Amino acid sequence: MNRFSTAKGAPDRDKCNVRGTPHTEDMNTAAALIEQAEHLLREAAALPTDTLTDTEVCDLTARSEAAGRVLDALRVVAAGELAGRSRRELGTEGLAYRHGCTRPAHLIERLTLVSQREAGARIRLADALRDRVALTGEVLPARHPAVADAVRDGRIGTESAARIVDMLDTAADGCADYEALEQAERDLVDLATLHSADALKAALAVWQARLDPDGVRPRDEILRAQRRFTMGRERDGMTPFSGVADPFSAGLLRAAMADSAAPDRTPRFLDPDDLDPADPRLDPRTRDQRQFDTLIGLVTAGLRNPGESGSLRPTALVNIIVTADDLRTGEGVAWIDDIDTPISAFTAHALTCDADTSTIVLGANGEVLHLGRRERLFTAAQRRALAVRDGGCVWPGCTAPPSWCHAHHIVEWSDNGPTDVNNGVLLCPAHHTMLHASTYRLRMIRGKPHLLAPPHIDREQQWRPVGRQRATMRAPATARSR
Repeated sequence: MNRFSTAKGAPDRDKCNVRGTPHTEDMNTAAALIEQAEHLLREAAALPTDTLTDTEVCDLTARSEAAGRVLDALRVVAAGELAGRSRRELGTEGLAYRHGCTRPAHLIERLTLVSQREAGARIRLADALRDRVALTGEVLPARHPAVADAVRDGRIGTESAARIVDMLDTAADGCADYEALEQAERDLVDLATLHSADALKAALAVWQARLDPDGVRPRDEILRAQRRFTMGRERDGMTPFSGVADPFSAGLLRAAMADSAAPDRTPRFLDPDDLDPADPRLDPRTRDQRQFDTLIGLVTAGLRNPGESGSLRPTALVNIIVTADDLRTGEGVAWIDDIDTPISAFTAHALTCDADTSTIVLGANGEVLHLGRRERLFTAAQRRALAVRDGGCVWPGCTAPPSWCHAHHIVEWSDNGPTDVNNGVLLCPAHHTMLHASTYRLRMIRGKPHLLAPPHIDREQQWRPVGRQRATMRAPATARSR
């Protein structure tokens, strides 16, 4: 039985107070270990950090997070045990009830001073990671043993663990292939040891689509049916409006907003009288104001420039990216730039006739044609190919969309580096500058950019693939073939 164990019955209050029983010995051991850990951590926290080298600061940050993950695992264990001893069937004998609380989350809140939301999150995660006890008394493994082991050992954080558990539980409703679910769990745990909880989102979406492919297309229709835009009544000269957009519509809006709000772009959709005469490149508007002006500008442009048939046409182009296999079978998924939720390959195929979308079809390895240009600056077609391959700024953790990015020569132009896709990579202005000012290195390996971090960031000194192209992320072949 692992440490995420479940209490088998109501707590024995007498045994808990008898000196020398196993329960007391375990508690004394746990309390002593925690007290030692608290003392050591307080000593470490009191040490000065301003004398540390850059490498030592990075090492301290990583080590303190590793220690925090272990402590988080202990918090989940405690929350789960408390919840197990507060089960509804125990009635007035339940631990929470005996402490004047109707729910275990309320008792955790009282004991720890965390929010009820955090207390509930710990209980839900513990429920997925604890061993279970059948009505016959047989001890069953946890619902997600690989996640449980990784959390207990401090290899992944509770945030990543909760996201993996939520996805697996959701996918399990439409997937009867338990081997595929187990493979997904192992694969996602491995990814979570290398990537942040935010960076894990794309892999979670890919796996969910693979485990439940029949659920993607109906979800497209459900999401589209929920689209709405409402305008309220004018109040004090201002009219409120609100709404929600399906993935494709959101992709169109985000493409327009990103194109107009790039940090190094001259302000757009702004009255010339509002520009600073000293420096017309400065935009006096807030982000929200820029986005509003962009939306109104697009609506105005559409009204003034109808298409050949007289219909209104949006002015932003949306890239829909899908593999040839998925487009042919109609059973996979496709991705829209800057949108986390995939659409079905069937929907992508239907959109290929839309003149305001661009459906890019990729090979199994994400091949993009070598354009072989020799101009100093990348052409619009080359930048589009880079956007397809890289998905935006390739710097780890950066979410800048393609329209914000510079096309960087991996082998510098001054060193006879060619201006073509196989020597280009997308970097946002901040990370483009950072690359030149740091010891990070970029190179192409088998047609994909790879980044080598400095030793204090990556002790293994491995060239790691970078980029956010989700269409070619694949679940292992064992899952795809089922």
